[in-house]
Amino acid sequence: MRAAVLVAIVLLLAPIAAASPPFRATDFVMRVDNPWFPLTPGTVYVYRGIKDGKPSRDVVTVSRATRMIEGVKATSVHDDLYVEGRLEERTTDWYAQDRAGNVWYFGEATKELDSHGRVTTREGSWEDGRHGAEAGVFMPAHPRVGQSFRQEYYAGHADDHFKIVALRETSLTTHEWTPLEPGVLDQKVYRRGTGTTSEDSLKGGSEHLHLVSQEHG
Repeated sequence: MRAAVLVAIVLLLAPIAAASPPFRATDFVMRVDNPWFPLTPGTVYVYRGIKDGKPSRDVVTVSRATRMIEGVKATSVHDDLYVEGRLEERTTDWYAQDRAGNVWYFGEATKELDSHGRVTTREGSWEDGRHGAEAGVFMPAHPRVGQSFRQEYYAGHADDHFKIVALRETSLTTHEWTPLEPGVLDQKVYRRGTGTTSEDSLKGGSEHLHLVSQEHG
């Protein structure tokens, strides 16, 4: 019942996060050092958990490579998801930080793979400036409980929103949803100085991931 009420609440609040603030390419800096979502090149995060009732492992690597998107040099982050030991999804995400310290999400290239490693779909891929897609704020510079942002927008394909629901000295909790999947509500927890430490389905799914290791390359 509690999760169902939360779904109703965030769907009512979704219009608040419906527009990304404007930005200029000159507003951005070379590094991503927001304490709630730092992206230090060479860092490898390993998560373990459950996806659709099966054991999963997610390996997230902050690359030294960058991609120029709409005049902004974005950091490339590689995300390899293994389910029951098999690589099921391979994604590259692009992030950049503005001078105020906000981290923006500039796009992703995602591939879902079959048991033979062949690509079955690239659905959900998008890039700011292409086909009307728009970047959004992924992590604010000075988070406050109640803040809500749209992380991404590509009509009919990508439209993730989040709201900050708890903030302590060393941890931050968000709820995430998308109008494309109205029955789904997820929760993420971030640790100051580390980044994402856990992801959980609260409604409409059965996924759980928690950070088990972090190595600096």
